[in-house]
Amino acid sequence: MEKRLLLYLFIGCTLVANLEEFVAAKVRHYKFEVAYIYWSPDCEERMMIGINGRYPGPTIRAKAGDTIVVELKNSLPTEGVVIHWHGIKQLGTPWADGTASISQCAVNPDETFVYRFQVDKAGTYFYHGHYGMQRAAGLYGSLIVDTADGEEEPFHYDGELSLLLSDWWHESVHAQMLGLTSIPFRWVGEPQAILINGRGQYNCSLAAHLTGETSSCKITNNQCAPVVLQVRPNKTYRLRIASTTSLSALNLAIGNHNMTVVEADGNYVEPVTVNDMDIYSGESYSVIITTDQNSSLNHWLSIGIRGRLPKTQHALAILNYHPNSPSKLPSYKPPVTPQWNDYTHSKEFTYKILAMHGTQAPPANSDRQIALLNTQNKIDGYIKWSINNVSLVLPSTPYLGSMRYNLKNAFDTEKPPENFSEDYDVMRPPINPNSTKGSSVYKLKFNSTIDVVLQNTNALTGNVSEIHPWHLHGHDFWVLGHGDGKFRKNDVSKFNLRNPPLRNTVVIFPYGWTAIRFVANNPGVWAFHCHIEPHLHMGMGIILAEGVELISKIPNEALACGITGQVLMNNKRH
Repeated sequence: MEKRLLLYLFIGCTLVANLEEFVAAKVRHYKFEVAYIYWSPDCEERMMIGINGRYPGPTIRAKAGDTIVVELKNSLPTEGVVIHWHGIKQLGTPWADGTASISQCAVNPDETFVYRFQVDKAGTYFYHGHYGMQRAAGLYGSLIVDTADGEEEPFHYDGELSLLLSDWWHESVHAQMLGLTSIPFRWVGEPQAILINGRGQYNCSLAAHLTGETSSCKITNNQCAPVVLQVRPNKTYRLRIASTTSLSALNLAIGNHNMTVVEADGNYVEPVTVNDMDIYSGESYSVIITTDQNSSLNHWLSIGIRGRLPKTQHALAILNYHPNSPSKLPSYKPPVTPQWNDYTHSKEFTYKILAMHGTQAPPANSDRQIALLNTQNKIDGYIKWSINNVSLVLPSTPYLGSMRYNLKNAFDTEKPPENFSEDYDVMRPPINPNSTKGSSVYKLKFNSTIDVVLQNTNALTGNVSEIHPWHLHGHDFWVLGHGDGKFRKNDVSKFNLRNPPLRNTVVIFPYGWTAIRFVANNPGVWAFHCHIEPHLHMGMGIILAEGVELISKIPNEALACGITGQVLMNNKRH
């Protein structure tokens, strides 16, 4: 009798605890209608993609443990659409990752798709289009996850500010994509503007009266009005920063203010104080600033381009100290961005980002190492990016459905290459520039520990090696190390296993390598790719799959496309 009573008490307490957790978590509903709109993000009106008639898209805000439901209607007249929830792992919902031809079919014009997923961890995230180059056309917005009720951040702040950074071209993404797949090759060029929260100024500067570099801005449209961050003196603020740029690596600085980095890609890091910071496409950060400077002045927030010879005006915002007028421009010159090719400065910042004490350490050893050589190549005269000499081409039927239901001939079934020739000279253009196309999958043993070494090289042109920020879907990973030149076997001994940062996006520097480690414990099919939009469009990515057989049911609407789409639907009915 006593044991039975204890059992009932245990069950009752468990039910109460689960009920409290259920009550605390909420379901947050959003309706998105994606359509073309006329907008003036840099004071020049252009056609772009908006959500619910506006740009950028609405900010999604939730608490850890909440469920987000987004009803997405595609009102684009002639093209499909998907939305990727960048940094959200999609635990148990791999079909909601929002990757066309990988996790789902693109949503056709006039059709609706419902995304439903749980946000498992507090942090600074964002969402964006993942079909064609729709991210570059303006399809993105912020996604912020606060701590669950009863939990606290490991740092204090009085208020919060947010920056979503992007770059903007006057040429349409359709024209850009055509140029990238043409002979002769037509590169997209440098952006016309850097945007802060969807706002920028083309061919003029808010600080022209101080720098004399270009003409002063005469702004008559609120869509391109300067971003004003309102603060009170002697307070502490959390500044959330996310970069959804199509191409540009950026550097951010605030005049007369230091910044203390406390979060990277939704993971807490050891606080590190800097004067400026580099931010690559796909990355997000939180920094702490203290408004302890001259309160009779407003101050500049300045963003410039790194890693490419800049031909784009700095983006400027105003840190507006109360009670100063928001229209009162700072009286000093904006901070100067470091020289575009000062990679020593970039590396110093990147290497400072380390995991907060108490963060889960990586497994001591890996079960498998995959080395990925990033090269620029040619296929039938077209310029492509390749990984181990294979340029990614996505199939018509999503991998997730074709693998889960064992469809034949849906994608290339041969095993993709896991390394490259030891005598490949990463410092010179490829001796044989020719490459091949492929849609193979790196199949990972479920719960195994995987190391990936990303190796950068010289492009087709001599003395050119570009920055590549790589983003992994469905996982965080530990950044074990970076190095210059070619990765060697003995570099494994230099891996940081003590406090490597957890990230979902990582940079490889020119002529260098980066090593990461992750556990393949999230059933699904996941993209791993360069987050530079034109590079992915040109084939710079791979596909990973793990535990697909453990997925129970995939929504019908995620799968009904491609040559074998109907076969897949028939298989599901039987």
